[in-house]
Amino acid sequence: MLDALTVAVGVAALALAAWCGFAAYRDQPTKDWHFIGMAVVSLLALAQLVVGITQLARGEEPHAGATTFVVYLIGAFASVPAAGFLSLAERTRWGSATVAAGAVVLAVLEVRLYEIWGG
Repeated sequence: MLDALTVAVGVAALALAAWCGFAAYRDQPTKDWHFIGMAVVSLLALAQLVVGITQLARGEEPHAGATTFVVYLIGAFASVPAAGFLSLAERTRWGSATVAAGAVVLAVLEVRLYEIWGG
């Protein structure tokens, strides 16, 4: 796995969590700018998903097994979009808090992906 990409996804996720957490603190719902940030983080997670699947297809093996690795990759890719859809249903400060929580989940999954790959 590309360590630089894993770090980039984790840092972007934490930045999104801080941004949306601050919006929740200020009693604001998610706004268009937040969704642009979610799209950027989701694109990074998609790039990581493609790189991870490509490396598995080339024959590289993670320490904890390919199945576990793929499940974590899919979960990492889906966490922020799922939180974004939930925030659309909850147009209060709790929508922003949901996105912040989803971004923190993504950052934790990045650490776990690094460990699974053998880092």
